Amino acid sequence: MNEIFFKELRIEHISNPKLKHSYISIKPNYNPNAAQVAKIVLKTPKVSQDFIHELLLQREQWMRKQILKFQKTKPKEINLEDEVLLFGEIYSLDSQEAKPLREKLAKIPINAVLKIENSYNLFYLELSQEYLPKRVEYFAQIMRLEYRGVVFKKFKSKWGSCDSKKIITLNTQLMKVQKELIDYVIVHELAHLVHMNHSKAFHAHVEKYLPFSQKLRSALKNTHL
Repeated sequence: MNEIFFKELRIEHISNPKLKHSYISIKPNYNPNAAQVAKIVLKTPKVSQDFIHELLLQREQWMRKQILKFQKTKPKEINLEDEVLLFGEIYSLDSQEAKPLREKLAKIPINAVLKIENSYNLFYLELSQEYLPKRVEYFAQIMRLEYRGVVFKKFKSKWGSCDSKKIITLNTQLMKVQKELIDYVIVHELAHLVHMNHSKAFHAHVEKYLPFSQKLRSALKNTHL
């Protein structure tokens, strides 16, 4: 892997002779010290520099459109000493909503950054365990579906998953987003009990129980934590 520059854009280039085609992926860059808001990765078979330059020229408008989208949807920032992000809203640590977290932080020195972050993670985990199973059961009954269990993890790149054993895994960071987006993720994963893919039939199944699911899916894609 090496880094190439296209105009002012930094692009990671991965050359793999086994590839048949070339691909460009753009994801939000979560590193606050990064030079650009998006991470651009180009994967190609063995090709010439001229081929790469021509490909980037062809895809430039699309790349800049994606980057602009990330610039407009920067994640909400909070002060870990004074605030907490909960259900899409920023609350003061003095609020009733933040009481369990406030009690945890009261036992930690103000400069213990790692312990403070761990307290936030534990807060979101405990809240997930309390809030999410009820929503899963609610929609499972409406959709007349059976699942074997719900697992909670902190993910960086996905909101949830559903495996062949009917275990639904949900990201504890869901506690940071709006409740309607949480419901979308839950219905999305439950729908995988019927369709283990993202076919038209799958999306139609989600839409059946969540009208405007396309708008919710788009809003979730533009939510970066």
